[in-house]
Amino acid sequence: MGASSSKATRTLPKRVTTPPWSGARAAPRAADSLAEAASETKNNVIEEDSKDPQFLSKLSQLGPVRVDHHMQTVRTAELTKKMFDSRVQSENEAAGSVPTQNRLQASKLTMLLDERKSIRTRRDMEFLAQRFGIDLEKLDAVSKFVSTPSVQANSAVRVTSKDGQEKQIIKAVWIEPRLKTGTST
Repeated sequence: MGASSSKATRTLPKRVTTPPWSGARAAPRAADSLAEAASETKNNVIEEDSKDPQFLSKLSQLGPVRVDHHMQTVRTAELTKKMFDSRVQSENEAAGSVPTQNRLQASKLTMLLDERKSIRTRRDMEFLAQRFGIDLEKLDAVSKFVSTPSVQANSAVRVTSKDGQEKQIIKAVWIEPRLKTGTST
């Protein structure tokens, strides 16, 4: 269909390379050619970047690199171990026979925060804090940053993917207690 000149011609490689599995003598040459190719590619990228005027102007705006020689190495493994050790110690103290003020196990903190959502008066909040052995100020401070999972009523949406799998998406919300204003008895 059509002239033979319009058809793509198949070209074969001019140089024959031996596969790396063909013998031990071929391996050094293959490694050398890979290193040369990587070096050439790196040099080409650097040359292309040096010809880009926008890139050069942005580099000059950044200026030279500033190195803080007083920085310390962050040892994440040590920090993680300390974190877990402090959690274990805190849980042991909270589970002790003599309750410690302002120390709660995670499960009790969850219960406290759940019950806090339904409190209606400041006085009830004080009784709740006293029942769990926590200062009211500490409870207020913790509850600014920590809450328990809650879902918005009637927010469930079913979604079906292309492959026919269904999943349900529910909107999570942060619930604060609705304290009555005025005098509380």
